[in-house]
Amino acid sequence: MKNKILVVAAHPDDEILGCGGTVAKMVRGGCSAFVLILGEGITSRYQTKDKENKNKEVKELRNQLYKANKIIGAEKVFAFDLPDNKFDTIALLEIIKLIEETKKKIKPDILYTHHRGDLNIDHRITYNAALTACRPIKGETVKEIYSFETPSSTEWNYPCRFSPNIFVNIADSIDRKIEAMKCYKTELRTFPHPRSEEAVKIIAKRWGVHVGLNYAEAFETIRILK
Repeated sequence: MKNKILVVAAHPDDEILGCGGTVAKMVRGGCSAFVLILGEGITSRYQTKDKENKNKEVKELRNQLYKANKIIGAEKVFAFDLPDNKFDTIALLEIIKLIEETKKKIKPDILYTHHRGDLNIDHRITYNAALTACRPIKGETVKEIYSFETPSSTEWNYPCRFSPNIFVNIADSIDRKIEAMKCYKTELRTFPHPRSEEAVKIIAKRWGVHVGLNYAEAFETIRILK
């Protein structure tokens, strides 16, 4: 039986940066993938109070989100509009419920989410909410939970505590990951920024070098129930 995958991320592009190659690989192998994005992901960058302009920016990023996930083969994207870099202003229970409601609809077997030690506050809260939403009680469908790194957040914290113990060969899907990232025109930066096209490929090469592969994505195992 093929697995159902759920990616729970804070902002549009986090899902591609963190596990886009792995999701594309698993979908090609017959798995079903779903993506849950909790936040609108852009408005904290702007000082303007022009509501119309902000709404336009959010809409454009949302369109990029759908295009990117179509490339990696996600079956459906669930997108919410929690305020960017302000998850700490919302009751954790509300965020947990968003994840629980989505889980009920698809009943995933495997969940990918942020690392608990990321610099970004939204990422850390997303991790806590996802883990709480997947409490290992009777009836819980999620049997495997993995956390991914998010370039420009995970490595920028000090000390960086990301210590992966799972490496996925994405040699056959690195091009799809890059293509998906290109959809995020508002998020891509120029090299040597970690969210540049070149850096994304270098990071995949770096993790590949750790385990004798050309390209890899790295994860920390949070829980596996057998």
